[in-house]
Amino acid sequence: MRYFWTLIWSLLLSNMAFYVLASMQGGAFDFAKASTFGVVFAVFILIIGAVLPNEAETAE
Repeated sequence: MRYFWTLIWSLLLSNMAFYVLASMQGGAFDFAKASTFGVVFAVFILIIGAVLPNEAETAE
């Protein structure tokens, strides 16, 4: 479920950002580019989540 929700949220947020930026610039919204960016962003986030440690190590 973690992968599913990461993909859904990244697609929604990237499409929203691309739409707003295209509207501000007076350009056309490109769904394919925004969705591709969302998938790449989701993969990047999942890789970062896998690399980072789960809890901080304490020196005893």
